Amino acid sequence: MKQLIKYMFSLAIVFLAGCSSQQSLQEYYVDNKENPNFISLDIPASILKMDEVELTDKQKKAVSSLKKFNLLAFRKTSDNSTDYKLEKAKVKEILKNDEFVELMKINSEFGRGVIKYLGDDDAIDEVIIYGDSKDKGFALVRVLGKDMNPADVMQLMQAIQKSDYKGEGLGEIGKFLKG
Repeated sequence: MKQLIKYMFSLAIVFLAGCSSQQSLQEYYVDNKENPNFISLDIPASILKMDEVELTDKQKKAVSSLKKFNLLAFRKTSDNSTDYKLEKAKVKEILKNDEFVELMKINSEFGRGVIKYLGDDDAIDEVIIYGDSKDKGFALVRVLGKDMNPADVMQLMQAIQKSDYKGEGLGEIGKFLKG
């Protein structure tokens, strides 16, 4: 009986050790939705009002593959700079996961960032846009869709530029993203 208990205990330890302790991006969103340092918003793709814009067939295809956006932004203040560093490190650690494929890096006057995706090259289900600024904080955007591809992301960006969308309906997070 003692042998059986030892065996079961050893098996349980091996099983628990094999489980990934790294937080997923979705878990991170859920865990921080109510955190006062964060601004969180889930918005449907229809907020972009792309049906009012003249688009090419490729742009229409890219827009139709969108479902919604999840936005999470950490607003940095003088009082939470330690929390900012900690949260920024957590996000960067999550995004290091091999399941995220890097599409491009961003380096601009506003800050630095990266665009990554989850899924296959020709059937992306999620695009992650991360950007941070030493002064303002960081923003994490999950673009959720169905069967997008990397070319669709570029077409989508061009379509949004055509739409003259200025962040209406985003409230507090729109102000944060604008600067």
